[in-house]
Amino acid sequence: MKYILLNKPYEVLTQFTDETGRATLKDYVKTPGIYPVGRLDYDSEGLVLLTDDKALQHRLSDPKFKIEKTYWVQVDGLPTEEALEELRRGVTIKGVKTAPAKASVLQEEPQVWERSTPIRFRKEIPATWVEIKISQGMNRQVRRMTAAVGYPTLRLIRPSIGPLTIGDMQPGEYRELTAEEIATVISLTAGGSTFKSQQKPKNKGGRHYDSRQNSSRPRPSKSKEDFQ
Repeated sequence: MKYILLNKPYEVLTQFTDETGRATLKDYVKTPGIYPVGRLDYDSEGLVLLTDDKALQHRLSDPKFKIEKTYWVQVDGLPTEEALEELRRGVTIKGVKTAPAKASVLQEEPQVWERSTPIRFRKEIPATWVEIKISQGMNRQVRRMTAAVGYPTLRLIRPSIGPLTIGDMQPGEYRELTAEEIATVISLTAGGSTFKSQQKPKNKGGRHYDSRQNSSRPRPSKSKEDFQ
């Protein structure tokens, strides 16, 4: 089985083909036979998990397992506590109320890469980074949620999927999951199973592959905090 974690760049489709010639996963990941678990919008950035493990794909896409995904959202304006509380209670999108989210203003701006297309700021209105955690997967859900409470999204990055984190991967880089990470993800979708991989990882930290340079570089070993 193959398990790949990619930092999807801005304006890349979460699929391997496009009839209109837009950038796709094929431009970055050359591993054959794998498919993305879920989607990340064309204009969003961050983690995408790809695998040929069909059973795991199905379980990760099943809402009953409630795999939490974290988003760093740069919004137009400074959200009030009332707006954040609305997100925490759930907002109505096209007649459907979202499940409660975890939402808070980030006290420090996240240290992220420059986007390929700069954000258009308004001098008289501040832009604020908000962290939102959800386990649903509605179409463009996070953007619609922030718009519903009066704060349109300017930029959206997904830094983590469950216990999997972006670490120091740059846009377009990907890495294989370690045996420990695979075991952790499988246990989450097995209803608390104590499954443990019998294979020891050859490289505990994994490697980063930069498809833009067709090269790889060592990745620092993970600390316990990376899994929290």
